[in-house]
Amino acid sequence: MFPHNDFWSTLILLLLILDPFGNMPVFLAVTRGLEPRRRTWVTLRESLIAYLVLLAFMAGGRGFLDLLGLRQASLEVAGGVILLLVAIKMIFSGSETMFGQSDQREPLIFPLAVPLLAGPSALAAVLLLSSATPGAVVLRVGALSAAMGITTALLLLAEEIFRRLGDAVMRAAEKLMGLIVSAIAVNMLLEGLRSYFLMR
Repeated sequence: MFPHNDFWSTLILLLLILDPFGNMPVFLAVTRGLEPRRRTWVTLRESLIAYLVLLAFMAGGRGFLDLLGLRQASLEVAGGVILLLVAIKMIFSGSETMFGQSDQREPLIFPLAVPLLAGPSALAAVLLLSSATPGAVVLRVGALSAAMGITTALLLLAEEIFRRLGDAVMRAAEKLMGLIVSAIAVNMLLEGLRSYFLMR
């Protein structure tokens, strides 16, 4: 399911899973009580924390699977189910935040870094990448770094993008990405099932 030694395919896959356009309303809602300069700092900090969490999972993915005695096929099926649930939410949900805060305290780690950016689907994806392409360390780290860099840049521009494009266009873009993610999820699920039954 996952691209082998293909930087651009890996980058696009990670961008779809990180879903910067879909996360923009949440970032704006959670940080709306902050001054513009402080909002920029919070966005950079939370993106860095999410990047480090994903990098840690990517680096330890192979060992993590061996430690738990899990086969790659099992993780592919689980990742496909999680991704499919994420895709369904992207397609059918509105722009309201799932992680609303009751006050205007500055967010730290939760909910922006984890689970919004480094959520279950992203963690499953980097684990699968590390186990499926064990020798392509530079490719994986490069694709993850580029995907997180693009996501961070888009989140920093979220207010301007919303002002120019409007909420309707942003919702349409998120639903389109949801359709693509759902296709990736179904493919991952089928590949995992095929691998599992072939290995029996």
